[in-house]
Amino acid sequence: MDARHRDVLIAIIREYIDTAEPVGSRALSKRHFPTLSPATLRNVMSDLEEMGYLVQPHTSAGRVPTDKAYRFYVDSFPPPQPSPVRREMLPTRRSGIDQLMERTSSHLSTATRLAGLLLAPPLEQTVVARVELMPLGEGRALAVAVTDAGWLTVRELALDPPMPDDELREIARELTRRFRGRTVKEIVEMESAPDDPLDRLHTRAGAITEQVVSMLRGRTMYITGAMNMLEHPEFLDIEATRHLLRAFEQKEQLATLLASLAAQEGVRVTIGEENPCSDLRECTLVTATYYYRDQILGILGVVGPRRLPYPDVISVVNETARHVTDALSHVRHDLYLPS
Repeated sequence: MDARHRDVLIAIIREYIDTAEPVGSRALSKRHFPTLSPATLRNVMSDLEEMGYLVQPHTSAGRVPTDKAYRFYVDSFPPPQPSPVRREMLPTRRSGIDQLMERTSSHLSTATRLAGLLLAPPLEQTVVARVELMPLGEGRALAVAVTDAGWLTVRELALDPPMPDDELREIARELTRRFRGRTVKEIVEMESAPDDPLDRLHTRAGAITEQVVSMLRGRTMYITGAMNMLEHPEFLDIEATRHLLRAFEQKEQLATLLASLAAQEGVRVTIGEENPCSDLRECTLVTATYYYRDQILGILGVVGPRRLPYPDVISVVNETARHVTDALSHVRHDLYLPS
């Protein structure tokens, strides 16, 4: 691709992002390339179509960018830098970590007019330090998993049948011996195919162990502003909207997708057909990882149409992830995260 093809392609992408209408050669000549005739621009656009960067929805219509074009556009940007977002606009952790997570998702939605997402820890590589079981009475107990970084994940368990407090504490000690120093992924794999299904822990407390493993596997998924998507003309199509809403309803699948994206540091843009989730093939995901003690802890971002003001959205997502990392750097061992 020479400089002219590149300039024309970027102009088409920007024009389409602004108007949501197929871009014709006359509009390009008038607004972006006054020294080039419409005929010359049609030839360049035809070349770009042959290269796979443009498509023509109808014979008499202009062109629209493809996923390949958006990928070229995004890859042409320099690495994102801190944006001038005012810190007072960003959420604080005064009300607790879980509220910080929820408000962060809401902030992403409000700042971009898209759907905000945040996947809270634990992720697969979180290392468990100990498990505690606290009796609550009436056939209930509180399970607390503590990670090596001091994070807590808490869930209420059902005890059927009820058991004495001392037996419950002994089971907690056995779970700690078995799980200590292992990642959540290792624990889930170990318990899904135990070496000895008839060992004392599984025969005496199989139901408790299953609930604890489920707690470790679980991830809190925050989704805010899904209705914002209906403001974009791409989702006036009922079938596209149905796919999108189904993706939001299937939180476990969406959480798994985000967890896989969290394996890569920094900002990531996943466009259209690049999405492994078929219900998001008409969308773009812009995500960024956030950290705790130099370890990737979670991921946040937005879902929108492929037609996005990419530099602005990337900047907001990147700055929000930096802010969450900074907020979490002040956390010690007072953290509660719902699972």
